[in-house]
Amino acid sequence: MPQCLFCQLIAGEARSEAIYEYDLLIALADIHPIRTGHTQIVSREHVPYFESPPEATASRSINVGQRLSRAMKTVYGAPRVAFVLTGGDHAHVHAHVVPMHEMTDITSRRYIAEEKLTFRSTPRASDEELASAGAALRAALRGS
Repeated sequence: MPQCLFCQLIAGEARSEAIYEYDLLIALADIHPIRTGHTQIVSREHVPYFESPPEATASRSINVGQRLSRAMKTVYGAPRVAFVLTGGDHAHVHAHVVPMHEMTDITSRRYIAEEKLTFRSTPRASDEELASAGAALRAALRGS
């Protein structure tokens, strides 16, 4: 789909930092990372809903997320890594893999005490930061 950002990234029409590539999916450095190393695992097929990808794509996403989690713990010293499979913020199935250094790195209204919260986009990472994070995670994945 030409208007889909993820389809544009997969087609090479927009710049991205690939961390892992497989025939069913690609893992890309998030350009607005919550933490350094924040990666998105994206289905190569345009599938708008998280419940719709073929089983092989969904299971490969989890497998790659597990591998990335181990790599992120090694590379960034993160005690925990969050994996969120979604299709909510973009109508294209993808998973966020985020090294967590604080419990609020991934949030939920169920446990936030403040009534009024505001959110902003995280700063866009520079191409150099994305390349550095990508190189470190690719090296760690080769070792696993």
